[in-house]
Amino acid sequence: MSPEVAMDIVREAVLIIVILVAVILTPSLLVGLLVSVFQAATQINEQTLSFLPRLLITLLVIVAAGPYMMQKIIDFSERLILNIPILIG
Repeated sequence: MSPEVAMDIVREAVLIIVILVAVILTPSLLVGLLVSVFQAATQINEQTLSFLPRLLITLLVIVAAGPYMMQKIIDFSERLILNIPILIG
């Protein structure tokens, strides 16, 4: 296996990781921003008020996007496993 092929595999793996993490973190960051704006406007400084909505949204996103994320991981793994003979030889 040449270094170029190895770098392509690593690049694709990192890109998939970034996409999957962005799918989970983006809604959590948006909800955190909205809660922070609400807390600043009402001057409520309750830690659970900022933590609980982000936790719930993160769990909902994982449940909703779980099949998509698993399919991306399975597709990458299948391509990698099927290309092992080509990559070795």
